[in-house]
Amino acid sequence: MAGSGASPHSPDSPLARAEHFVWLTARVLEQRRFAYHFLGGDADAVEAALAAYQGDDGGYGHALEPDLRGPVSQPLHTAHALRVLDSVGRLGGQRVERMCRYLTEVSTRDGALPALHPSQRGYPAAPFVPVVDDPPSALLATGPVVGLLHRNRVWHAWLFRATDFCWAAVDALEGSHPYEVEAAVAFLDGAPDRSRAEAAGDRLGRLVRGQGLAVLDPARIAEYPVAEGYAPGEHHFPHDYAREPRSLARRWFTDEEMGRSLDHLAAEQCADGGWPIRWRAWAPGTELECRPMVTIEALRTLRAHGRAIG
Repeated sequence: MAGSGASPHSPDSPLARAEHFVWLTARVLEQRRFAYHFLGGDADAVEAALAAYQGDDGGYGHALEPDLRGPVSQPLHTAHALRVLDSVGRLGGQRVERMCRYLTEVSTRDGALPALHPSQRGYPAAPFVPVVDDPPSALLATGPVVGLLHRNRVWHAWLFRATDFCWAAVDALEGSHPYEVEAAVAFLDGAPDRSRAEAAGDRLGRLVRGQGLAVLDPARIAEYPVAEGYAPGEHHFPHDYAREPRSLARRWFTDEEMGRSLDHLAAEQCADGGWPIRWRAWAPGTELECRPMVTIEALRTLRAHGRAIG
């Protein structure tokens, strides 16, 4: 259990090194999440830490997603909260009902979510998420939320139009970028119509391979393009799309390609025990807060695919 003394893991293992990094640098929420996933910690402690970020409107703010600062609720913060609750098996009940009411209130005219609500204006935010007065609907924000709610059998009136938007957005994808594809996968992995999801996933996989949106051989990484507007070196790999074997995206890659991807992920662990962020670091505090989050997800991905971490 967390707090019981020395780590039970080998001191040179990826998990033990990551644990030291998390205790040294992470916010309370990420400390509690690490303890839950790897040290037998309690889901109640994760929920208690997450509750500090929830606003009176049912949404989440207070820089839960570190690239958006300030107290106001935002769809991206709320999507992050849903992922945390899903990961500890607590996505349900009155809290989620309040979150769905918030999502309804901030939806666009077609019932979907904007990447950034105008209420962010006046508070610091990453330059790659500009504030506009009438933001468009975004698959980037809507897909992961809708997918998680469906996967957890949450039913709310907001979901009907939002689901229709996601299907239309996924079906319309011709040219895309990695984060939008990740959002599409998150939707498809939870969509109730499995036959339609599998057909859409197959088409999306062909798009990813055809447009070079995944580095299939890390030894030849210089040959793969970086999406427009991304930071230098902000590549994506098979494991970024298929974070667990049951994802539809796992079918896009051969065992050899996935193996190389996971080898690369394992090798990215830094000397301090944490994993790096690949996107643009625009403020010192945001990078410090993001690295423990990335570290937890790296360990979870490696473990989900059967790699030894402890």
